[in-house]
Amino acid sequence: MVSFVGAGPGHIDLITVKGRKLLEEADMVIYAGSLVSEEHLKFCKDSCQIYNSASMTLEEIVDKMEEAVKEGLRVVRLHTGDPTIYGAIQEQMDLLEKRGINYEVIPGVSSFTAASSAIKREFTLPDVSQTVILTRIEGRTKVPEEEDLELLAKHQASMALFLSVKYMDRVVEKLKKGFGREDVPVAVVYKATWEDEKIIRGTLRDIKEKVEEEGIIKTAIILVGDFIKGEYERSKLYDPSYSHEYREARR
Repeated sequence: MVSFVGAGPGHIDLITVKGRKLLEEADMVIYAGSLVSEEHLKFCKDSCQIYNSASMTLEEIVDKMEEAVKEGLRVVRLHTGDPTIYGAIQEQMDLLEKRGINYEVIPGVSSFTAASSAIKREFTLPDVSQTVILTRIEGRTKVPEEEDLELLAKHQASMALFLSVKYMDRVVEKLKKGFGREDVPVAVVYKATWEDEKIIRGTLRDIKEKVEEEGIIKTAIILVGDFIKGEYERSKLYDPSYSHEYREARR
């Protein structure tokens, strides 16, 4: 069996209990060394075979998995954050299926939720936004025309941009056009939950310069929207004048 496990955004305790248990029991671990903290590997048993996928191709990774499974070994494929978001796991799972190898996916804490927690804000505020858009700007990986950042920004929803801080000039330009204003709050969270976490706050008017001054070009989430700073309506969930199945309205 192969287990795809989300290691969480950075801090080693933000892996799930199930993920940690699988890591402790694994006979082979293939981890995304460019992003996953090596501290996780301290929980592996001494006999565990460990491989860093940063220098491996897709085929080499799946070949290792297949060899291990044929020997009856338990394999953990350790990804950063949640493996289903920009994890490039679909191509791995498809190859495993073609080879008749069973696998499972264990979710993890994503860096976009870790980033929002770092700035102590909620994405879905009443009367502000009830939608969260997870996206990226085009880099080496193309983005469908219908998902152009400017078009998405027109929805005025809360946004979290992955893999985009390197292109802050284009990001800001498209967001300004989409939101139609420059005073939209922005927070760039570098290495959320790591010891060297850094938070840069601003608006579309000045965030590009602030990020450039800090020299941040990777490993950061860009949060955009009025959820970061501004007025909002009180939630009906805990409003004493509002009834639901667990509580009667109070006068």
